[in-house]
Amino acid sequence: MAQRSEGASRRGRPGHDQQAVVRVAVDLFNRQGYDATSVGDVARELGLTKSAIYHHVPSKEHLLQSAVDEALDALTAALDAVSATDGLDAEQRLRAAVRSSVTVLVDHLPAVTLLLRVHGNTPVEKAALARRRGIDERLADMVRAAVDEGVLRDDLDPLVISRLLFGMVNSLVEWVRPGVEAAPLTDAVVALAFDGLTHGPRSPARGGSGSAHGTPR
Repeated sequence: MAQRSEGASRRGRPGHDQQAVVRVAVDLFNRQGYDATSVGDVARELGLTKSAIYHHVPSKEHLLQSAVDEALDALTAALDAVSATDGLDAEQRLRAAVRSSVTVLVDHLPAVTLLLRVHGNTPVEKAALARRRGIDERLADMVRAAVDEGVLRDDLDPLVISRLLFGMVNSLVEWVRPGVEAAPLTDAVVALAFDGLTHGPRSPARGGSGSAHGTPR
């Protein structure tokens, strides 16, 4: 009877619901690596027994699944919303996709960070990577549409443009910290990606090594 009461007490503790368990697990996965983190590590971080964790989640794989699904579902929903918006030309749609991607990254930073670090070592990771490739293809299609409409340069492979553009977005996980305001960050990313670093027309290159014909190949 005492054991049953203790178990009920543990399950009822504030902050020890499934969402809290997933949140702590994601933090550990990001700090230690998924493979190096055990359910016991998650339990110790929460101050629970290992058996108590299994009252909330069936396995470590379930914790990973919950986290990557959070990120992928948010990204998919954001792109669906952009695609469903009427009256946008290809450039506006691509800009909106970049803004939405940055916002999702900021709002779901731990989950997106984990998604970007999975390597396909488990069935859950392989499924997540497959979904991520689908998202990457949608983004590349938006880039192609902008190239076809003549609003983006056509001397570069659209797939390369897409990978560079959203590689910049993804790199934010390496230095953005929780709690950062999304709007200024999205403005900066969009301005840099679409308008570049310089003001107005670019000045002529100076010196032989900086000229168009003197650039090292």
